[in-house]
Amino acid sequence: MTLRYMPGFGNDFETESLPGALPQGQNSPQRCAYGLYAEQLSGSPFTAPRGTNERSWLYRIRPSVRHTGRFQPVSNDHWKTAPNIADHEMALGQLRWNPLPLPNRPTDFIAGMRTMTTAGDVHTQVGMAAHAYVLNEAMVDDYFFNADGELLVVPQQGGLRVHTEMGVMDVTPAEICVLPRGMIFKVEPLEETSRGYVCENYGAKFTLPDRGPIGANCLANPRDFKTPVAWYEEKETPCRLTVKWCGRFYVTEIGHSPLDVVAWHGNYAPYKYDLRTYSPVGAILFDHPDPSIFTVLTAPSGEAGTANIDFVIFPERWMVAEHTFRPPWYHRNIMSEFMGLIYGQYDAKEEGFVPGGMSLHNMMLPHGPDTMGFEKASGAELQPMKLTGTMAFMFETRFPQHLTRFAAELDTLQDNYLDCWTGLKKRFNGTPEGNWD
Repeated sequence: MTLRYMPGFGNDFETESLPGALPQGQNSPQRCAYGLYAEQLSGSPFTAPRGTNERSWLYRIRPSVRHTGRFQPVSNDHWKTAPNIADHEMALGQLRWNPLPLPNRPTDFIAGMRTMTTAGDVHTQVGMAAHAYVLNEAMVDDYFFNADGELLVVPQQGGLRVHTEMGVMDVTPAEICVLPRGMIFKVEPLEETSRGYVCENYGAKFTLPDRGPIGANCLANPRDFKTPVAWYEEKETPCRLTVKWCGRFYVTEIGHSPLDVVAWHGNYAPYKYDLRTYSPVGAILFDHPDPSIFTVLTAPSGEAGTANIDFVIFPERWMVAEHTFRPPWYHRNIMSEFMGLIYGQYDAKEEGFVPGGMSLHNMMLPHGPDTMGFEKASGAELQPMKLTGTMAFMFETRFPQHLTRFAAELDTLQDNYLDCWTGLKKRFNGTPEGNWD
């Protein structure tokens, strides 16, 4: 398996797995080499501006109309889609979960998807869903595509091999991959079991955030994103293709693999990224910037500066600010935050928030460091220090995230989460020094 650098979002790429399979000088010749079919996959309207126009030309063994037969409805009870409102009785509040238990019976990537929250409305292509997944079985003759949105996959335990129409990607913890809307794929675990998170983006596709005054460098650099090279699976066996469309699932039986693209060119493609290549920026004197400086990818909305989704990480980094409370401050936010921990400790909550765990702080609900984190940060000698061995992330959206019944009734929900703040005592005593005893 070979990957190549993706030098910039919006640029065209070309790759072929057989010499001469890719036409030169035109997209759809009268007869394609090797008896292939030319087909365009569009991720944007045809007339979208050049900078946002997304499409790729695929040269495949069969056109995709041969990869679908008569669809039949199929159920997937744990994968929910917005709007999914009021399907439980739990009251509003700050919430946190321990990791999902690993499966004890054969479970593939699609069957192992568990929706935690939904936001927005898939029918108007706004919002998102936050999922956790567990699996222990490969999708061998089963394939899937999602017409509702693109999937951002964040492995936490055990890697994945993702076979797509346009190539193969191995994605391990501390890496992510993005599967575009409509892309056919299948997944196999690289280890006995695997667990992780998925953000299903109903809205505008993920792209790099503007850097503004930061300039041309740092944050996620385009050269670190990788696209797969062309690869095809020529298999004449009974297969199944499942489609998610407007929140419902449909399956069709076919007699061959749909992963039959021999060559492709364009800019609508899957890609992967190593989160450890993220170049963070921060304060080098006092205070600290807003957490938006940790944005890896953003899915914009129609309102400038207000994201449909931001994908934010909290990686290893140096802390050097003087006379400053260094962890995230206490805050209430217009955005709704679903958070996960890939490995290590999160500096604002060193206990209770464990790798594979999740938390939800919805719009305008206060949150911030737990008592231990506050006490430690308030009394620490402020020498330069490096946070090491840590990687947390956040799916953040402008829309309220509605809890699913599965999440509300999950055994790993921490009933005592709110207790992490009960030790934050009153320190006001009417003097400038306050009561810090």
